[in-house]
Amino acid sequence: MGEDLTSLLYGLAWRVTPRLPDPVAAFVFDGIATGMRWSGAGGVRQLRVNLAQVLGQAVDSPAVTAAAGLGVHSYLRYWREFFGLTGWSRDRIRDTVVFESLERVAAARAAGRGVVLALPHSANWDLAGAGLVVHGYPFTTVAQRLRPESLYQRFVSHRAALGATVLPADETRRTVTTLAGRLRAGEVVCLVGRGDDAGAGRRLHRRRPPASPRLARAATGLAAARPGRRLHGPVGRGASARTRAAARPQPARNRMCRTWRGVRQG
Repeated sequence: MGEDLTSLLYGLAWRVTPRLPDPVAAFVFDGIATGMRWSGAGGVRQLRVNLAQVLGQAVDSPAVTAAAGLGVHSYLRYWREFFGLTGWSRDRIRDTVVFESLERVAAARAAGRGVVLALPHSANWDLAGAGLVVHGYPFTTVAQRLRPESLYQRFVSHRAALGATVLPADETRRTVTTLAGRLRAGEVVCLVGRGDDAGAGRRLHRRRPPASPRLARAATGLAAARPGRRLHGPVGRGASARTRAAARPQPARNRMCRTWRGVRQG
């Protein structure tokens, strides 16, 4: 699919999805998921291979087939919620996303410390982020630059409308400097707990890959936290995000990646 067509389709989804009644949107995206599931597209095939490793079953086994089907439908549910999120009311977001121990973030902010929330690569970051904003915590995050540039800017604008500031991952020096400044100012930063950017991670099992917040190298004092659970349950059940302390605040001369490495090793 060409870049221009991709950008056009994304733009169409952003315009149309928020205007659809929930049952209609669910019907459309479930239909797309069913088509993907039975088409045997490359992404679905790879999903089956990955699940076969995790489940210890053959790629064509009933268990893998069922798990892959659930995965594809969950994936399309994510996109349905993602595209439609700008049409959600603050009350709906608040009722959908349930935070546990959010007072840890509040305590750090009250003490004038910045907070890093290290996110797993799962569920719906945008929905959880919107929930964070509704509770009074706008945040800054980092994202890879997509192609074409117009598509990347659409994502940036979409997340800005939800209350998130997105910094590009490929402008390392400026991004890290900005993150450090915002943490020193006592703000919230959300970083994806994946990618060993520093090359200093521990070797782990292939199904438990090493992780560290992307670009978390800025020198700053912070209160680090990691989600203990971030689930995407059945349709209508909402989402859950748990925050628990990951490390004691470190002096400004220490690096954020040092803090995270200590958490992983401790």
